[in-house]
Amino acid sequence: MRVIRLALGIIIIMQGVDAQQWMLVGLGGLFTLMPLLNVGCCGITACNTNYSRRKSNNLTEITCEEVK
Repeated sequence: MRVIRLALGIIIIMQGVDAQQWMLVGLGGLFTLMPLLNVGCCGITACNTNYSRRKSNNLTEITCEEVK
């Protein structure tokens, strides 16, 4: 995945320079730096969520009433 992002970033940079679209060059730079620095959602534990492993003892019964 990192190789694909690196290749995509280089291609975007080349196209941006060719078309003189400097915002596109910046976007290509972002796509190039992400795999080089190993950051992003596919990086190390970037997609993990925090959740509590404690069990909740204060569970209450929920009653539902049907309205017609």
